[in-house]
Amino acid sequence: MRRQYRAVGLDAALLAAHPMDQFSRWFEDAARAASHGTLYEPNAMVVSTADAAGRPSSRTVLLKRFDSRGFVFYTNYTSRKARELAANPGVSLLFPWHPIARQVVVTGTAARTSREETAAYFHSRPHGSQLGAWASAQSSVIASRDELDAEYVELAARYPEGEPVPVPPHWGGFRVVPETVEFWQGRENRLHDRLRYITRPEDGSWTVERLSP
Repeated sequence: MRRQYRAVGLDAALLAAHPMDQFSRWFEDAARAASHGTLYEPNAMVVSTADAAGRPSSRTVLLKRFDSRGFVFYTNYTSRKARELAANPGVSLLFPWHPIARQVVVTGTAARTSREETAAYFHSRPHGSQLGAWASAQSSVIASRDELDAEYVELAARYPEGEPVPVPPHWGGFRVVPETVEFWQGRENRLHDRLRYITRPEDGSWTVERLSP
């Protein structure tokens, strides 16, 4: 089950000064691979959180936006991940771009986006996804699939296609502000390249260090 990586190496001298600019470069490469059918959903990322007792949990969500401030995703605020982020805002993100022998690992702190930002994104979603945000009490136990489907049907009747759907008060975004961003490039003989940006809290600048694989 082992695979011999034969990708071109990662040179620290060629990295962007800011990790989000470097992420943008790699994201473009991943999106290009997806357009060629090589990689599926380049914006899929594993979000790992921990509860107040330190017990971890992980799940895959979709990155919806990134900029110099960090990485944004949306969820139900009553979900397990949102409850854990309320208790412990420390978070890790993993972008597993295995087909192109790359990974990006982020550690940082999550905070809710503004309601204005949430509303702007919510109204850009497909109508069915807007209804789904109301229909699903994410992470809660339900009796059957029929219960979920019935809730969706009721909402579809209340808000037919073309009718505005209000933003659920229990739904919104999180922005992960990075503290470290590691770029992993697969290399031969398991001698991978790992370059990690670390922020300096005193002035917000970034330094880069190489990690042994």
